[in-house]
Amino acid sequence: MTDIEAVYREQRLGLLRLGYLLSGSQDDAEDAVQSAFASAQVHWEQIEEPVAYLRRAVVNQVKGEQRRTLRWASRVVPGRPPVELPPEVDETWASLRRLTRHQRTVVVLHYYADTPLVEIAALTGRPAATVRSDHRRALDTLRKALS
Repeated sequence: MTDIEAVYREQRLGLLRLGYLLSGSQDDAEDAVQSAFASAQVHWEQIEEPVAYLRRAVVNQVKGEQRRTLRWASRVVPGRPPVELPPEVDETWASLRRLTRHQRTVVVLHYYADTPLVEIAALTGRPAATVRSDHRRALDTLRKALS
């Protein structure tokens, strides 16, 4: 069994980036990661795949926050560096922000977290056909924006 502190040290930054890419807010990303680890700690010994559990928890936390408030796009603070992101993420961030919440979730999970579309459907609780459609529409939008 993997120690939760070791997983925290190894996965925290990646989960923060995932949370930030999904939410557009450093504060929401930090809250989501903290909540994910807090909920995992309660029953850590029963979790078979800690990284998958934590990733799903972060996605669910962000989705829940976005459901409660639609202010996420306006909460990005210009000039305040969030978690350190790879340069290619910084360059495409403006285009990603223009996608719908569902489209951005699909793109981030598929390309950043290397998650198959079928798993994204399970993570987000949406039909696989809808996730495939979101993926296709998001790529069309990004192609137009980046060309």
